[in-house]
Amino acid sequence: MPEQKPETRPDPNAVPVAVVSRLSLYLRELQHLIADGKETTSSSQLGRQLGFTDAQVRKDLAHFGHFGHPGIGYRCDELIGAIRKILGTDRQWRVGLVGIGNLGRALLGYRGFEQQGFRIVAAFDNDPVKVGTLVDGVEVCSLEQLGETINQQQIELGMIAVPAPQAQQVADVLVAAGIGGIVNFAPVTLRVSGQVCQVGVDLARELEQVTFVVSNRIAGS
Repeated sequence: MPEQKPETRPDPNAVPVAVVSRLSLYLRELQHLIADGKETTSSSQLGRQLGFTDAQVRKDLAHFGHFGHPGIGYRCDELIGAIRKILGTDRQWRVGLVGIGNLGRALLGYRGFEQQGFRIVAAFDNDPVKVGTLVDGVEVCSLEQLGETINQQQIELGMIAVPAPQAQQVADVLVAAGIGGIVNFAPVTLRVSGQVCQVGVDLARELEQVTFVVSNRIAGS
């Protein structure tokens, strides 16, 4: 029986955030399998590699349709295509990065973004020494050009890598220019319109999750 792919995009408000997060993990693992020369996999194999049960994998995928082939399992390339369509990364997204400090430079140099469908096409900073320079092939523009460049370059997503006191002002300009989604690396909560998706990435907070587990494991041993 052929794979049944989702015909319509799901309501993002009806899908738990944890499910979407696991979809990204499934996608990465499937890409690793393809790189290793594997053509098929199963829910038990996917789950075992990632620390989930096979029932969890099937339940997550069932939010979006029915996948797989009897007696075969999942064809890796087909499931990759289906998950990328669900996540919206079956096309390339144009991204603008604000803040070219150490973190911003690292983000510009990360090649994994383009492999997953994201292309940073413009960078912005308020340091006149950086404005006009090229960083990993991307020209650094002045913050004063932010709104104009977003419209000219048809930028859809913004990444904020500025100090916390500047983050809200930058977000306001991004939203006013019509940005649909923001990834915020500044350690501050942004106030944006409900029509704009925002995700905060606080690296210190992620480390705190690790130290909590490690510290309590040591205390309990």
